Amino acid sequence: MDLIRARIRHDVMGRDDVIELVLVALFSGGHVLLEDYPGSGKTTLAKALGLSLGGEAAQTELANFRRMQFTPDLLPSDVTGVMVFDPQTNDFHFRRGPVFAHIVLVDEINRTSPKVQAALLESMGEGQVTVDNVSYALDDLFFVIATQNPLDSIGTYPLPVAQLDRFLFKIRMEHVSREAELEVLAQWGSPRLDKTHRTVTRDDVLDARRTIRGSVTVADPVHECLVDIARGIREDKRTAQGVSTRSLVQAIPALQTLAILRGRDYVAPADIEYLSIPLFQHRISVIPGAGDAADIVGDALKAPLENLNRRTTRG
Repeated sequence: MDLIRARIRHDVMGRDDVIELVLVALFSGGHVLLEDYPGSGKTTLAKALGLSLGGEAAQTELANFRRMQFTPDLLPSDVTGVMVFDPQTNDFHFRRGPVFAHIVLVDEINRTSPKVQAALLESMGEGQVTVDNVSYALDDLFFVIATQNPLDSIGTYPLPVAQLDRFLFKIRMEHVSREAELEVLAQWGSPRLDKTHRTVTRDDVLDARRTIRGSVTVADPVHECLVDIARGIREDKRTAQGVSTRSLVQAIPALQTLAILRGRDYVAPADIEYLSIPLFQHRISVIPGAGDAADIVGDALKAPLENLNRRTTRG
């Protein structure tokens, strides 16, 4: 993880918090939705992540990184692939679409039709695509970084909560600091994506996922804290639809990964506090005029986290 983080930090300046969350998602097997502004470095980040993987792409016949620009005229087959007739064999064969890659960047996911969105989200949820009633498995490493502009809503198809639930995190990217922006300008004209850094293999990432699952302790009070946070969100009067049980299941490997990144073999209250908003905010439907979902998560977090802190201290 440290090797990948160093590689991305070399290529992407002023985004250490976003890089950390993306790494947590990658090593916990989740997907990421970035809510960002145009020109904020999302493509560079995804490319740097793809370039940090090496050696295995040729063996699996998959690209390490693919980018899809979602537009209103896109078809599901443009994402998943299509059956093509081969006159030499007098038969059809499946031509894989760009979703068959290790790292997939989906730009402006809310600018295409719900039909295309559903095709991508089947891939994210089931780890496969279905074409002409035949299912094709995706690689175990399959990882999606999707983006959407939080301000420009003209000509968009917002994802419903049930589909947003497929994403482990929703990360709101703000503009970088003044110092980071000055550094970007100072480096303008010189190549930023460094292809000489050491890379890791696909198997390295999958092995790390398995190791994290077995080496980081998640105590029962942590489970209770997560459930109590979810119940607090659901019972809040500002909430029209609360978080799912799936979100709690997905939270466990994410918390384990963050603990490893912070040098621990156990999940601590600080991990839950750090991840709760990106974990839960996008899975909530808020009644009109009730404010921001992040505020609901923050309020629901207070009592369970305080209780967990007390129990941890006594232990």
